[in-house]
Amino acid sequence: MTGIRLHAPAPGWAIDADVVVVGSGVAGLTAALRCTAAGLRTVVVTKARLDDGSTRWAQGGIAAALGEGDTPQQHLDDTLVAGAGLCDERAVRALVTEGPDAVRRLIATGADFDKDADGEIALTREGGHHRRRIAHAGGDATGAEISRALVEAIRDRAVATIEHALVLDLLTDAEGRTAGVTLHVMGEGQHDGVGAVHAPAVVLATGGMGQVFSATTNPAVSTGDGVALALRAGAEVSDLEFVQFHPTVLFLGADSEGQQPLVSEAVRGEGAHLVDADGVRFMLGQHELAELAPRDIVAKAIMRRMRERGTEHMYLDARHFGSQMWEHRFPTILAACRAHGIDPVTEPIPVAPAAHYASGGVRTDLRGRTTVPGLYACGEVACTGVHGANRLASNSLLEGLVFAERIAEDIAAHAGRAPGVPAPDPAPVVVPLLDPAARTSVQRVMTAGAGVLRSEASLREAADALDALHIGAVEDGTADRKSAEPGTESWETTNLLAVARFLVAAAHRREETRGCHWREDHPERDDTAWRRHLVVRLTPERTLDVLFTDSQDFPPTAADAPREP
Repeated sequence: MTGIRLHAPAPGWAIDADVVVVGSGVAGLTAALRCTAAGLRTVVVTKARLDDGSTRWAQGGIAAALGEGDTPQQHLDDTLVAGAGLCDERAVRALVTEGPDAVRRLIATGADFDKDADGEIALTREGGHHRRRIAHAGGDATGAEISRALVEAIRDRAVATIEHALVLDLLTDAEGRTAGVTLHVMGEGQHDGVGAVHAPAVVLATGGMGQVFSATTNPAVSTGDGVALALRAGAEVSDLEFVQFHPTVLFLGADSEGQQPLVSEAVRGEGAHLVDADGVRFMLGQHELAELAPRDIVAKAIMRRMRERGTEHMYLDARHFGSQMWEHRFPTILAACRAHGIDPVTEPIPVAPAAHYASGGVRTDLRGRTTVPGLYACGEVACTGVHGANRLASNSLLEGLVFAERIAEDIAAHAGRAPGVPAPDPAPVVVPLLDPAARTSVQRVMTAGAGVLRSEASLREAADALDALHIGAVEDGTADRKSAEPGTESWETTNLLAVARFLVAAAHRREETRGCHWREDHPERDDTAWRRHLVVRLTPERTLDVLFTDSQDFPPTAADAPREP
C-alpha cells in the first residue's frame, strides 16, 4: 500500500456490504447481478445515474461466435491479429470460448437483439473480423438496449445502489486487504457528502479515461477515476500507452472539445467507403480488408491522408445505403449527423479520429483480481490481456460480460470472510488537488503531445507541461498559496492529471510503433525488444516504478496466492 489519498473530508457515514461494485456499465451491473444471485449483499456505486456510463453509447454491438460456421478459434485468431502481438492468449481464449453463452445469458436477462428474417440474431461485420459476428440492437443502439436491460434487472432484484457518487479511495485493513471504499455523494439520495462502504471485496468497473483528451467519444464521466484510485492503492497498471482512437468520429471542427458523436464501425461493416475530398478510396491497397482493417490501421491511414492533403478530416461515404437503410439500420447516427447539419443520405460524412477506448488499465488475472487482495477490476478500467496493443471492434462489451461473471464466481467462492476494519494510515500522503480550471489544460496537452501521432519531442513536451501542472498544485498548498477545495470537479481533474502523467510516461518508454501506439520517431514494430508489457505502479514516495514483463503473457498477480476463506 502507498498510503496516498486524495485530499477529502473524513467519512461522515458508513454502510456495510459483502461486495461493492463501482460503476454501472455492462461490466459493473453484470458483476452486481451475479454477486446478488450468489446471495452476497451487493452495493452498486455510480458517479451519475445507473444508465449514464459508456455502455449506453456503444453503437456497433457485441462480438461473439454465434453465427453458422463461426468458431471461437476464428474469433481468437482475429483478436490476436488486432492485438498486434501483445494479447495474453489465455485471456483471449477465455473470452471467445465463454462469450457465446455469456451473450445468451444477457439475452435471458432481458436484452433484445435485432433478428433476421428467420428469427435468428442478426449479425454484422466490423473492422478486423473475418466473419459476421457482431450482434446489435435497435440498429445502432446496442449499448442503450444492454444498459436498459441490466438496469431494469438491477431494479427488479432490488440491488442496493448509490447514484451520483464519486468513489475517492480504497480502504484497507491492517494486513493490506481491501476493506471498502470512501465516496462522495453529490447532494442526491439517502446519503450526502463523504462516506464509506465497508466490504471485503471491491469491483472497479469505472470505465475509461477518454476525457484526458480534448476530443473523445467518451461521456463526461470517463475521467480515469478507477485507474487513479488503483494507483493510489498500490495496484499495478499496464498498457496505458495503448489508447485506441476511433477512426470515424463526426468532425465538428478543429476546436471542438468534449464528447463527440461516433460514427460506428458497423457503417463500414455494411459497405460505407472512406474517401478524400476528391472521392478517392484511399484504404484500397492499404490492407486486405480495406475499410474493415483493424482500427489502428484505419486511423493511421486517415491521419496520413490528412497530412498528405493538408486537411483536417476525411469523409465516410454511405450515400448508396439510401434513406430506408439509414433510417432502420443506423437511426442514432443519422439523427446525430442531421443535428449537426449533415445528411448522410445525400452527402459524405466528415470524419476524423478521436480518443475512444483505453486498451490498458488496472492489471488483473483471469479472475479479475488485481495485485491488491480483495480488489477486482473489469471492463474498460481493467487490463486483462485481451486487447493487447489494439482492441478488436466490439470485443469490449463481451469482455465486460465474461470477466464480470468470472469475478462474481471468484468472490462467491471466497465469501464468508468478515470485512476487515479499515486501518488508518499512520502518515497518509495527501495528494494536492488540481484547480478544476486546469482540466482543459490537461486535455490540450495530451491531445497535442500524446494523441494519435507521438514522438520523443512531443511526449517530452507533454511530460514537462503535466509536471508543471502537478508542481503548481503542490505549491498551491503552501502557506501563501491557497490549494483547490475538495469537491467533485477538483477530484476528477486531479485524477485526470494522474492518469495523463502515467500514460505519457509509458508512451515515452515504448520506443516502437505497435497497434494504436504510433511513434513517429520509431515507426517500426520491434518484437525483439518490445513484445512485452510495461507495468507501472506508484511508490509511497509518489514516484513511478516501471516493470517489464518477460513476454506478451502477464505474470501472476500477487492476489493469485491461495487465500483463506
